[in-house]
Amino acid sequence: MPGVSGRFSTVVKAKISKLLDRAEDPAETLDYSYQKQLESLQNVKKGIADVVTAKKRLQMQSSKLEQSVVKLDTQARQALSQGNEELARVALERKNVAQTELQGLDSQVSELEAQQQKLIDSQQKLTTKIEAFRTKKEVIKAQYSAAEAQVRISEAATGVGEEMADVGLAMQRAVDKTEQMKARADAVGELEASGAFEDLTQLGGGGEDDIDRQLKELSSGAAVDDELAKMKAELGSGAPAPSKQLEEGQA
Repeated sequence: MPGVSGRFSTVVKAKISKLLDRAEDPAETLDYSYQKQLESLQNVKKGIADVVTAKKRLQMQSSKLEQSVVKLDTQARQALSQGNEELARVALERKNVAQTELQGLDSQVSELEAQQQKLIDSQQKLTTKIEAFRTKKEVIKAQYSAAEAQVRISEAATGVGEEMADVGLAMQRAVDKTEQMKARADAVGELEASGAFEDLTQLGGGGEDDIDRQLKELSSGAAVDDELAKMKAELGSGAPAPSKQLEEGQA
């Protein structure tokens, strides 16, 4: 499915680009670019040194050939003055060869000098460019640092930053819990005032409360009243006194 794979590749690239953008530090990027430019300048200087070295070697060879030409010319004159024309011819032939080589070396030296001058001009232009970049780099870094500090201050003041957002959420949770606890405390106080809660400190042994004791006392009082009324009825009807009945029972 080319369409799906293409969309997936685009999404992945977009995610990676976003992550790289968040991780990129402009100050570090500018310093890295400045360092690469300094390396380029160093390579140009090395190239100039190599050209000058090659030119010096050719100039040394050219100087030797010049000395050889002068020497051969002198030898040819001496041979000719002595009547040795053949030897003079040989010396002149070697002189011509040396002069030809000398002309070639001079041409190569001229080319190296032109190349050296081009490299020197490039070095000067690159040095000027790098110096301008360095000044601009420092200005941009200072502006970025100032803007970054302003953003942090503004986020801290307005609470829109990630850290301040976390602090705000924590504060809101604390407020919610506090209000919930206050509401619970008010509810407990209201129920306690209405008597809906039992006072556990007033419970006696056996687990009886005030209501149970009152009901028990009420039942006990009614039984005593019933028994007293019964005794009065027995005494009124001529029944023997309880003490007498006890004596008869014992006999």
